[in-house]
Amino acid sequence: MTRCLKPAEETTVLIVEDESRLRDVLVSSAQECGFRAKAVRAAEEAIAQMEQDPCDIVMLDLNLPCMDGLRCFEIVRERWPATSAVILTGFGTLEAAQRAIRLGVVEFLTKPASLGDIEQALHRAWRMRFELSEDHTDDMPPIITDEARDAGQHDSPQTMREIEYECITAALDRNGGNREAAAAELGMSARKLYYRLAEYQKTGFPM
Repeated sequence: MTRCLKPAEETTVLIVEDESRLRDVLVSSAQECGFRAKAVRAAEEAIAQMEQDPCDIVMLDLNLPCMDGLRCFEIVRERWPATSAVILTGFGTLEAAQRAIRLGVVEFLTKPASLGDIEQALHRAWRMRFELSEDHTDDMPPIITDEARDAGQHDSPQTMREIEYECITAALDRNGGNREAAAAELGMSARKLYYRLAEYQKTGFPM
């Protein structure tokens, strides 16, 4: 397994997962990666935990009882805007992907995720939280255009990561490959766009 770099010991990740066995796996993986890990079963518990002791990163299941994971992160992002998020999901919908992009979700993990994928996602969230936190334009909601919506219309199911990739590449095509212009259209900084494209390339997306 590829080991991630060790974050500072005070860095905390909050796991929000209603399935007890997976919740235990996620906590163990986060701890092995050098994080302080806490875990709750529901979105409402996550918000209560954040009020008591705000965490740097939240890892949320998309499909939680009562309040879903993205609605939970909407509240977290509004009240604790520096918090990074990783979303756990099966195949996603375009609507869910657009909400996640607008919220600045760092990574999408498709269940069942390997321990290596979990570690890499947490490390990406940590890097985004602490290396790019001074870049306030990253918090602006991306503009989802008609072309980007069309990019997500497929007969076969896609993950939210795939839909996000297609939204970004559609913006690049419209701007003749100019990354600065594409970033401006999407409402993110050029540095964040470069980072996302590098991550796509590492995971085998065509660039």
